[in-house]
Amino acid sequence: MMLPNSLLFLFLLMSSSLAQPTSSKQDMLIQCLTYHSKVPIPFSTTFFTPNSSAFTTILASTADNLRYIVPSVPKPEFIFTPTHDSQVQAAVICTKQLGIHLRVRSGGHDYEGLSYVSQIETPFIVVDLAKLRSVNVDIQQNTAWIQAGATIGEVYYRIAEKSTTHGFPAGVCTSLGVGGHITGGAYGAMMRKYGLAADNVVNARIVDVNGRNLDREAMGEDLFWAIRGGGGASFGIILWWKIKLVPVPSTVTVFTVAKTLEQGGTKLLHKWQQVAATELDEDLFIRVIIQLTSDSKSGKKTVATLYQGQFLGGVERLLQVMQTGFPELSLTQKDCTETTWIKSVLYIANYPSGTQPEILLQGKSTTKIYYKAKSDFVKDPIPETGLEGLRKRLMKETTPMMIWTPYGGMMSNISESAIPFPHRTVLFKIQYLTIWQAANQNEAKHIDWIRKLYSYMAPYVTKSPRQAYVNYRDLDLGINKKSNISFIKASAWGNRYFKDNFNRLIEIKTKVDPENFFRHEQSIPPRPLPARRTRN
Repeated sequence: MMLPNSLLFLFLLMSSSLAQPTSSKQDMLIQCLTYHSKVPIPFSTTFFTPNSSAFTTILASTADNLRYIVPSVPKPEFIFTPTHDSQVQAAVICTKQLGIHLRVRSGGHDYEGLSYVSQIETPFIVVDLAKLRSVNVDIQQNTAWIQAGATIGEVYYRIAEKSTTHGFPAGVCTSLGVGGHITGGAYGAMMRKYGLAADNVVNARIVDVNGRNLDREAMGEDLFWAIRGGGGASFGIILWWKIKLVPVPSTVTVFTVAKTLEQGGTKLLHKWQQVAATELDEDLFIRVIIQLTSDSKSGKKTVATLYQGQFLGGVERLLQVMQTGFPELSLTQKDCTETTWIKSVLYIANYPSGTQPEILLQGKSTTKIYYKAKSDFVKDPIPETGLEGLRKRLMKETTPMMIWTPYGGMMSNISESAIPFPHRTVLFKIQYLTIWQAANQNEAKHIDWIRKLYSYMAPYVTKSPRQAYVNYRDLDLGINKKSNISFIKASAWGNRYFKDNFNRLIEIKTKVDPENFFRHEQSIPPRPLPARRTRN
């Protein structure tokens, strides 16, 4: 009987390892990758072990949460940085054949480090897509094909390079890796006008569990639905997204207005909750950044609210919209700057004034911090008494931050089941952060503080389930375990991230990856395989 080429190669490879005890897993993996890749692999610049001089640099290159690269955290056995789609296919085929656990990283902004850390399963390797970052913009067709390793900032730049009246509604942070970003939904400053990035994806290419490179037609509509908001690394490895570009005006207006509590900040924040999602023009996005500052008169620590806005239009119409819908902010022309869409991206991302768009081509984040984050969604305005209690708790932490992001507009016009992202009929989303600057700098104290704050907020946020955003992974909500997947435990976080869509995600996972090859601490679990029948 003739064996298929792939089985014959595996047989020879395993026989070789038995005949040569000194043959290492690394050698076997390299041989397998070489065999299955359609193009030569330059291993000296793409394959790194802990003994490689560049290993630590590569591992830390896009890890934005320093908590997960400290010495005590498990490190991968190898890091592979493919330069061609077929090399990603080979990585799936080979790790599956050799029984090696695989993690995939496109940008490294996952809050719990799940793309480059495995806390429950070792050894493991990381496939880092950072070298796969092409962005091919077609203005005539209003589309672009983008590789998973590109950052959203690079995508923005390449669109603006071709047109001043096209854009894309994705993330505020420009160093986000596109691959994982869109798998969670991906919100940004144009979400109230155009929805999420995932709402504007028209095709994709994914490597499935069998190493096949599939487009939308080949993968089928179920899998295409699942990857647009169902969370990263559960169904395969995203290689490319095809996105639909959206129109933007030649003039965009941005502004920031700061108010402390001594300046009526509590009442203003209460009013913002009532109008930001439901009353304001969908061309207007105003988020609120809440953090500590020093009072200008007394010098004492106080809580500041920064109202940061982007308006798709000129300042004259913006002021009319504000006067009608949110006069309490007292926005003036002096507060506003008219600019282009691409420069408004830089503004919202908090680049210094005068920064040129070319900085977006640097890709990687320059901000490396230790932090813990959590998220919530709010359907009814938090009363002023609740805001006052929140203020007191913020004052107890060293470097707390909250970001309130308004929904409404197009977001509320899209069905909760259109894609796995279900958080449509809410007023706003809350992101909680606590930040510190050095390893072991009272980490337990900071994490205890944010957990207590999260508990305090329970009466004011969504319930049954208490919703959370999958791109802000939070392992406090529960984790999968390799050998004992509990669906009751998985639903504890799955229902929060996906609501009723979680059940459909499980069915699709069971269909496309029944043995759970693509897995991490909060990946979508398949239903258990049927137990084998035994004869009495």
